[in-house]
Amino acid sequence: MYVDHAATTPVRPEVLAAMLPYLTDDWGNPSSLYGPGRRAAQAVARARAILADIFDCAREEIVFTGSGSEGANLAIKGVAMAAARDGKRHLITSRVEHHAVLDTCRWLAKYEGFRLTEIEVDAFGRIDLDQLERSVTDQTALVSVMYANNEVGTIQPIREVAEIAHAHNVPLHTDAVQAAAHLNLDVESLGVDLLSIAAHKFYGPKGVGALYVRRGTQLLPQTQGGGQERGRRSGTENVAGVVGMAEALAFAQDERAATSDRLRSFSERLIRELPARLSHTRLTGHPTLRLAGHASFAFQDVEIAPVLLGLDKQDIWASSGSACTSASSEPSHVLVAMGLSRDWLFGALRVTFGKSNTAEDVDVLLEAIPELVANARQRVAVPA
Repeated sequence: MYVDHAATTPVRPEVLAAMLPYLTDDWGNPSSLYGPGRRAAQAVARARAILADIFDCAREEIVFTGSGSEGANLAIKGVAMAAARDGKRHLITSRVEHHAVLDTCRWLAKYEGFRLTEIEVDAFGRIDLDQLERSVTDQTALVSVMYANNEVGTIQPIREVAEIAHAHNVPLHTDAVQAAAHLNLDVESLGVDLLSIAAHKFYGPKGVGALYVRRGTQLLPQTQGGGQERGRRSGTENVAGVVGMAEALAFAQDERAATSDRLRSFSERLIRELPARLSHTRLTGHPTLRLAGHASFAFQDVEIAPVLLGLDKQDIWASSGSACTSASSEPSHVLVAMGLSRDWLFGALRVTFGKSNTAEDVDVLLEAIPELVANARQRVAVPA
């Protein structure tokens, strides 16, 4: 049973079928002028049009990237370095961002002389809008706040964040990697200036993403070379990847309402019943303003590794949080920012449901998790 869809998702068959021609017969370079190249370029153009329609933006505002992390890096470094030419060297983000955002902002602070403000969050992981309002100045180059948290599922008030940033003429980037499969991506209703996604989070291929850049946003490219993507991201386009991403996102958005209702029924039942069956268990993240299908918990006085290994032995695949940092012995920076005490920090479990899951899977989890956690409490002490 796979319940780690926040980490990655399988490529759905329809997406693979759409990609295959560009891995076999139509393998041309989109920059070439002859037939195979023109066909590849047309496929890239169609994919761009699909994304632009979903984002409600112009086609030229879409930049194809190699991942969600690359999109975040391009957005943050590109805007920050452009703003630095006008003397603006202040960045704002939150303490619960994915490391693709948080580490990029800290890198700019450490090596490029930017001042960084990391906004606090409440016990549910929601950003402190009052602190944000106080922090924005005429020296602020960019605000970057994620749409929804990958570890605890909390959805941020992005429209309100945008209103605060724009009141000071500051652009807003949102990391929508985790949100893209579940939430509206209309950039006009969100009010964002930059938005990054990754295909493998919504049943598309790994190694491809996209960045929306609002027309007029000053952004210095971070990769030089062939001038692709209107000079904003050089490198031969991953034709099969962008075709697959567009196909996958179109399916995800078309099916979003029905899928969300189904996945929410699974996660809400787990959220309701697991703490009732297992003492010293708490939900992490917001109880209602969270992604559909996302259930995250902390268990007091538990080290989670034996629980995950026990689940794995039963062919149940979940995680402790972000897949990018799951091998780290350090506690989650998200849970630390949310104020969890040390006796809770090492017992984090994330269950994220997807297309393949059923109501019976929830039954299995409700039987397996309490026993494994109880055994872990008896055998393993939390690190001192």
